[in-house]
Amino acid sequence: MIEKLSLIPPRPGVYLLKGAKEAILYVGKAKNLRNRLRSYFQKSAELDARKSSMVKNIKDFSYVVTSNELEALVLESNLIKQYKPKFNIILRDDKNYPYLKLTVNDEWPRLEVVRRIKKDRALYFGPYVPAGSMWEALAFIRRNFPIRPCKYSLDKPMRPCIQRQMGKCPAPCGGLISKEEYRRIVEDVRLFLQGEKKELLGELEKRMERFAEELRFEEAAKIRDSINNLRHIWESQKVIAPELGDIDAIGFYRDDREAVFKIFFIRNGVMIGTKDFHLKETAGIPTGELFHNFVEQFYAKEIIPPDEIILGQRPDEMKTLTTWLMYKKGKKVKIITRPKGKKLEILRMADENARVTFKSREKTDIKETLEALKKRLALRVVPRSIGGLDASTISGSESAGAFIYWSEGEFKKDMYRHMKIRTVEGINDYSMIEEITGRVIKNLGEKLPSLVIIDGGRGQLEAAKKAFDEAGIKNTAIISIAKKPDRAFALSLDKPVDLEDKTTSSLLLKKIRDEAHRFAVSFHRKLRDKRLMESPLKKISGIGERRRLVLLRHFGSIEGVRGASVDDIAGIKGFNKKIAEKIMEALVRGQ
Repeated sequence: MIEKLSLIPPRPGVYLLKGAKEAILYVGKAKNLRNRLRSYFQKSAELDARKSSMVKNIKDFSYVVTSNELEALVLESNLIKQYKPKFNIILRDDKNYPYLKLTVNDEWPRLEVVRRIKKDRALYFGPYVPAGSMWEALAFIRRNFPIRPCKYSLDKPMRPCIQRQMGKCPAPCGGLISKEEYRRIVEDVRLFLQGEKKELLGELEKRMERFAEELRFEEAAKIRDSINNLRHIWESQKVIAPELGDIDAIGFYRDDREAVFKIFFIRNGVMIGTKDFHLKETAGIPTGELFHNFVEQFYAKEIIPPDEIILGQRPDEMKTLTTWLMYKKGKKVKIITRPKGKKLEILRMADENARVTFKSREKTDIKETLEALKKRLALRVVPRSIGGLDASTISGSESAGAFIYWSEGEFKKDMYRHMKIRTVEGINDYSMIEEITGRVIKNLGEKLPSLVIIDGGRGQLEAAKKAFDEAGIKNTAIISIAKKPDRAFALSLDKPVDLEDKTTSSLLLKKIRDEAHRFAVSFHRKLRDKRLMESPLKKISGIGERRRLVLLRHFGSIEGVRGASVDDIAGIKGFNKKIAEKIMEALVRGQ
């Protein structure tokens, strides 16, 4: 590795530190790759406990040279999302937040909910976190601004749908509104979503007066009602300060081991949502590095950065971050670390909310539930992470195994694993559990949870124990859960533990066991359906996937189809006698 270090160029880029079996331990970027990588392996290097632990596990490294620091930041962000390395700070949030999209460049614009941002010159409003306020805004717009809700192409005239009869659409599809009038409605929607209150109310009041002068009293009354509704909804909004425009205020609180970020989303001076992120194992990470990593990972999502981001701490490499945010938004984005006046008040409020969120998490029911599990199952440590393992088969065919992972109060889908049974023929639950357990141990390595639940009884538990013993694993506890009645078997207990008592600890164990069972069965069904689809029916020209599924669902199996008559098949919707004869001929020939 020393020789390899000497060959690294002194250029900007991204490096990947690897552990056993090429597992990615850490992804980082550097202005000078040679200096940064050497710093990890120098004996005189002063590393915190986290980095010291990481260095002990490094078996190899690789790197990618980039033209500049901005390219390195973009590449680093993508690689972190791809590999989710153990020693990087990872935001456990894979959701894309919803936006309202107004397609102003369409001939007949419409408003829709989207979670992907495109450079299509449409107007995007959001993000709405949580989404409740977005659905309220959308419902209000549908009631007060009749913009078309459909996605139909309006190239040719068509008969208006029921939305026209309900007064919720002006029916441009039927030519019942001019483009000029429709564009006026679209402009009203834009003004509403951008918070242009005076301009929108002024325009509506002028329109109401004009309709009244023209004796179009019904239309004037509708606009009057919309004006009253607008004033009511604006009064109920949590207005922070109209002059602020679009900002994200990011509050922060940490202790020696964990940290919480709390974001206030303010758009047009109105609070449209909040979101908190709880980061674990942050000991030894400087606050500036934490802020840099958080901003980088959060805005790497499908999200439009606001005009200003307010922080209480200067992030590392702020200039590069600011340039990258401008690249994402398409115009200048400011990072403000010394806010004043109203912005300082908002940041303090965000910090206080982060502190309250942090403290409340310390007292969650999950902590008490896990403490109860430790006591009930006589475990050596509190099980902070729990795995579930199950096998699924029917008559020994397409046997499959599955492993699921639970931690921090929720299931971690990125840690799920499923596999085909390789070494066991026929029905042998014990051997299948042993094989699955052994493969999961090899696959996860150091990421094994502190407790593994096996779906089954004492026999399945002993089979799993055999795999753990062979692998020399002693830090992970294993139990099994049998059904009817639900009860848990633990190696440290002589008697099973009753799980029918409806306590939170019992419900958690059963929830994890049931999720493992669901995941195993779903994969088994996928394998079985794939085998069924690769049946003699697939070789018959003119019989596509849809017809094959209809046949199999109707008759239950290939043998069921073979036992049917031509008239039976021809009587199914979408089939006829000619197709039925073709199917029967092919099946008889293939026997």
